[in-house]
Amino acid sequence: MKVTALPDAESRPRHVAIGTFDGVHLGHQAVIDGADTVLTFEPHPLEVIHPTATPKLIMPFSIKRDVIAGLGVEELVVIPFDEDFAHHTAEEFIEEILIEQLGAERVSVGENFRFGAKARGDAAMLESRPEFETRVIPLVEVDGETVSSTRIRAQVAAGDMVGARHCLGAPFMVEGTVVKGDQVGRELGFPTANIVPDDRLVIPGHGIYAAFANGLPAAVNVGVRPTFESGRGVLIETYLIDHEEDLYDKTLRVAFVERLRGERRYSEIDALVAQMKQDVEDAKRVCAAFTGS
Repeated sequence: MKVTALPDAESRPRHVAIGTFDGVHLGHQAVIDGADTVLTFEPHPLEVIHPTATPKLIMPFSIKRDVIAGLGVEELVVIPFDEDFAHHTAEEFIEEILIEQLGAERVSVGENFRFGAKARGDAAMLESRPEFETRVIPLVEVDGETVSSTRIRAQVAAGDMVGARHCLGAPFMVEGTVVKGDQVGRELGFPTANIVPDDRLVIPGHGIYAAFANGLPAAVNVGVRPTFESGRGVLIETYLIDHEEDLYDKTLRVAFVERLRGERRYSEIDALVAQMKQDVEDAKRVCAAFTGS
C-alpha cells in the first residue's frame, strides 16, 4: 500500500473512504470495504482543535497503517492536520480535496462522520453533491451494542482483550522501542523486553496477559511490579516463550490475546517465581489454542 501526504496525492479516479479510523474497528472496516483509497488525519483532529478533550488513542499511526494495508487498500492519503487545515470549511474540503485533488468518484463515510470547520459537514452534505456517489455506512453492532472507539478504549482499559478483539476484528496491539529495565526479570529467570507506554495511547489494565510479540507466543505483564516497590511508572514487560533474542532498541509489537490474572504483590520471591512459571504455561496454552477470532 502506498502512503501519501495529501499535498503529494495525484488526481485520479478514486473510491475514497474518509475517517479518523482510530482502531480501524469493524465499523471502520465496513466504511473502508471496497475503497481503493483511505483518507485519514494525522494527528487526531482533537489534538489540534481541543487538546484537553483528546481521547486516549487505540493505536499509533504505524499500526493503523498496517491494519488498513491488510484490508487491501491501494493508497493511504494522510492529511497533516494542523491549525490551518482546521479552518477549512466543509465546502472547501469537498471541492478542493475530494473533487479537485483526489478525483473522487465514490466516497464512503460512516453515518456519524462530521468534517470541516466547526464540524458543519455531514453525510447528507456529501450525498447532495452530484460530482461523486456517496456511500453512507450505518453503525455496526457486536453483541447488541454499537462498535465504537469509546467502547474499545473501555474494554482495553478493563483488560477485556476478548471483547476488544470482537470489536476490532483482530487482537488489540501496542508497539514501542524496547528499553533496558532493572534486570529483575532476568535475575528471576524470566528476561523481559520492556516498553514504556505512550501516554497518548490506551493500554491494557494492569495484569498478566497471553499475547504474541512480533508473532511469537509471550507472557506480558502490564503494571508497576508491586512486589518490588520500585516506585517506577507503568511498563509493558514481555517474556517471549521458548525464544531468546536481544531486542534492545528494536521495535516490538505486542498483540494481546487474553488477560490471565490481575497484578498482585507477593511477600516471598519463591511464590512469585512459581506464579510466573504458571503464567508462562497458561500463556503458552492460550496462544496455542488461539485461532485469530
